[in-house]
Amino acid sequence: MKKWLFTGLLILVLTVLAACGGKEKSEEANEDLLSDGVLTVGVTAGPHEEIVEKVKELAEIDGLKIELQVFSDYVMPNVALAEKEIDLNIFQTIPFFEQMKKDRNLDLVAVGKTVTFPMGIYSNQVKDVNELPDGAKIGLPNDPTQGGRALMLFESAGMIKIKEGLDTNATIHDITENTKNFQFIELDAAQIPRQLNELEAAAINTNFVIDAGLSPADDSIFIESKDSPFVNIIAARTESKDEEVIQQFVDLYRSEEVKQFIEERFDGSLIPSW
Repeated sequence: MKKWLFTGLLILVLTVLAACGGKEKSEEANEDLLSDGVLTVGVTAGPHEEIVEKVKELAEIDGLKIELQVFSDYVMPNVALAEKEIDLNIFQTIPFFEQMKKDRNLDLVAVGKTVTFPMGIYSNQVKDVNELPDGAKIGLPNDPTQGGRALMLFESAGMIKIKEGLDTNATIHDITENTKNFQFIELDAAQIPRQLNELEAAAINTNFVIDAGLSPADDSIFIESKDSPFVNIIAARTESKDEEVIQQFVDLYRSEEVKQFIEERFDGSLIPSW
């Protein structure tokens, strides 16, 4: 009888210790993710930054501290996320994200959709794409996905034709028809607004347009349709995608308060996905 009692007590003690150990490991993982109690979110300057600032306000009420890390390019936010310098990032479309993961072998995953930034064509010299002169210099982003997206936009505007079925995989070498002999110049996406005076026109991402003080609705000479497939996402490391704090952030971002803020602040230039 005493033997069975001792065995039962031993099992109970081991079970409690195992449970405590599991709890400690869970808490340690959460502490690592939160970086000393703060959820660090990488964004690009402009609208993404402003929206997450609004989420930050709501998060404080909800007991979650958020710190923003602002990037000026489209590469480092994913690298920083993979290397655990940040906990989440918000700046990119699904096609760009998938290509980036493939090219750099990144173990990242999308955990929520955010907003759509319709890409537009802008010019300081003409008011309509049909007014662009022969041989005009046309700027576009130099990263593969955004460059392909720009070429799709140019095709929609009737400026060129590209090989069928390529979509965002298209490059300037896949242009099959260019009757006005446009010169396509690949540039860093964030720098294009500053170089617009040196070009006849350029395809520019909405976040950089707004950051430059322009309005997609008022200043573009051609713009993607409202049903553009290029919705932006919240990205996390695969290992932390199921953490409670990640879902807490996603829920705060996709709240009615944030949706109302986006609609009022950006006046239709950004389209919420919820």
